[in-house]
Amino acid sequence: MATTVEYIRYRIALEDQNAFEDAYRTAAQSLAAAPECVDYELARCEEEPERYILRIRWTSVRDHLEGFRRGEHFPGFFGAIRPYVTAIEEMQHYQVTDVVGPGKAAGAA
Repeated sequence: MATTVEYIRYRIALEDQNAFEDAYRTAAQSLAAAPECVDYELARCEEEPERYILRIRWTSVRDHLEGFRRGEHFPGFFGAIRPYVTAIEEMQHYQVTDVVGPGKAAGAA
């Protein structure tokens, strides 16, 4: 199944990070319940700790924009993260290419 990856890049002040992560824990419930969402992951930058990237895999761009955003799960998601919308630096959809594979450490675990 081809999927679309959405990346949302945030810059969050250090003093706001606990609340930001709590907001995404709440928002994640809506993502987990949405049939359009394949999976998601929130990561914080180690070199620049005020930077975060949220990765969401959607079944398609259309399913995201017309299904999720117009569906029953979006209000709960957006309500949780609304205070952080102004901290978004990038929000784009990407298609995964065929350049993919495991690294050597993948088999070591």
